[in-house]
Amino acid sequence: MECKKVQNLKKCNCSYEPCSRKGICCDCITYHLRSRQLPACCFPNEAEKSWDRSFEHFARLVSAKKV
Repeated sequence: MECKKVQNLKKCNCSYEPCSRKGICCDCITYHLRSRQLPACCFPNEAEKSWDRSFEHFARLVSAKKV
């Protein structure tokens, strides 16, 4: 399967600038799931900027109807 990095970058809201996985979704998801996290694209922009990508943070956002 061909990576669609250029297309993926248009939707990527990751604010971590030195990230080597931007636009490479399969690598990003694998990396974050290993750390019990979700990638930036699962979070609204304001929540993503906190860099707290934990499952627990996501659950709080869902409970507050922010996702």
